[in-house]
Amino acid sequence: MWFKVWTFFLSLYNFLYNSIVPCTYGELLAANQIDHQQYLGKWYFKTAVSHREDDIRIFRSLDNLWFTMEKTANDTLLLTGRSRIADDCVKQTWTYRIHPDRDDMELEGKPKRRNLLWSGKWANCPECIILQEIEPPLSPTDSKDSLARFMLYARQKDVSTDVVTAFLDNAACNDMKESVTPPQEKEFCT
Repeated sequence: MWFKVWTFFLSLYNFLYNSIVPCTYGELLAANQIDHQQYLGKWYFKTAVSHREDDIRIFRSLDNLWFTMEKTANDTLLLTGRSRIADDCVKQTWTYRIHPDRDDMELEGKPKRRNLLWSGKWANCPECIILQEIEPPLSPTDSKDSLARFMLYARQKDVSTDVVTAFLDNAACNDMKESVTPPQEKEFCT
């Protein structure tokens, strides 16, 4: 029930905000309604944006990152990522649960985090997806979420700079001016 109210509130807020500020926003892909098969496979990290540097600091040390998305049993997605940090390769896995009554995905071990998928429309990239991560304020007196970031992923490791530029421009229009784009100068980890 809470998630339906929250989703409605976010939709209403988005509608009102966009009627005042004509920035473009992507199309939300409700995790409980999309065909997951079309999103399985390999994805390359392109850039991350946020209102605050702290939300994207973790990506500063990356040279590159890619992950594979697999569907496992019972509406669960397994993401296996490989990142290059200096000369080291780091392998990490994330398990996301898809609930029939929620439009977001639940990251195992982070039940308060909302993980939303958006179409690549925001970056003018039909072969891209955008992952949004949101965590509620740490205390009831805080007015801002404790985590709020968007990450752009593409099917190919080399995409046009126009894709990243469009994403960053649209993010800046929505007051997300902090960004990090990995240099991708070194070989991708296997």
